[in-house]
Amino acid sequence: MSDAFSIKVAFGGFEDFIASEEQKIIDAARPAAQAGAQVLYDAVKNNVAALGKKTGNLDRSIYQAFSEDKSGPGKAVYHISWNAKKAPHGHLVENGYIKKWEVVLSKKTGKWITLKNRPLATPVHIPGKYFVRRAQDHFPQAYEAMRAEFLRRIGV
Repeated sequence: MSDAFSIKVAFGGFEDFIASEEQKIIDAARPAAQAGAQVLYDAVKNNVAALGKKTGNLDRSIYQAFSEDKSGPGKAVYHISWNAKKAPHGHLVENGYIKKWEVVLSKKTGKWITLKNRPLATPVHIPGKYFVRRAQDHFPQAYEAMRAEFLRRIGV
């Protein structure tokens, strides 16, 4: 008496099915990636709004952009960040900094000015407020949005 058995399975039909669905799967990548990117973009925008508004430059600088260079068939990459030209101090808000000089908001230009001729008696550490990195907390929701959009696009 033997405990062994064998089964033969023909995968030809399955392989044909996968081949017939390949273009649908490839085409679903970008909308699925965008669905996830939208969740993260919204989280970043909400995080910036929670910081309070000084000039509004940081909020206006938040973007999501499709990356042609890093994407390809069946692969879509989106970038979510802030435009440093519109909000040149965004990195200071995100990462924090050591404040060594007096800083004022110009009434003429509406821009922040560092007065290097007015050093602070004691430098002050200003911690980062992580408006981009905190959006990582929304990765599970972004993943779910991508999964749902991908399945909808391929008809599952």
